[in-house]
Amino acid sequence: MTIRAHAEAAARLQADILEHIPLARAMQLTVACYSGEELEMAAPLAPNINDKGCAFGGSMASLLTLAGWGLIALGLRAQGLECDIYVGDSTVRYHEPVWGELRGVARFVEAGAKAGLVATVRETGKGRADVVCEIAGEHGPAATLAARFFARLRDRP
Repeated sequence: MTIRAHAEAAARLQADILEHIPLARAMQLTVACYSGEELEMAAPLAPNINDKGCAFGGSMASLLTLAGWGLIALGLRAQGLECDIYVGDSTVRYHEPVWGELRGVARFVEAGAKAGLVATVRETGKGRADVVCEIAGEHGPAATLAARFFARLRDRP
């Protein structure tokens, strides 16, 4: 995919998320960047603030989960595969407060995982992949998510 194609895919993903996931609209989520291997999403602090003035943990978990989900969706869509994608298991760790914009980056845990996922979905109609996502903080990751996502072709039972 070209840089332009990645940008168009990211814009389509953002439109789909905002149309179908009310929480994402309330968070004012944006798809900031997609490289083919990483997906970055962002959300301003104001609609995601907690009583202490920093980012709400639930907003951070939601942003990270959506970034992982989006990475899987974009990887499959690029290969012409329209799938239903589910988070099967995830662990979130909070390392430090976030006092500004939330910026979460998702990437596959293993090199070649996207190609493996695509091949398995083509062969069996379903597959899974592990992703890691992080929100940057002042001293390293402020929050991390490790998750396994499952995908199933829409036209198969």
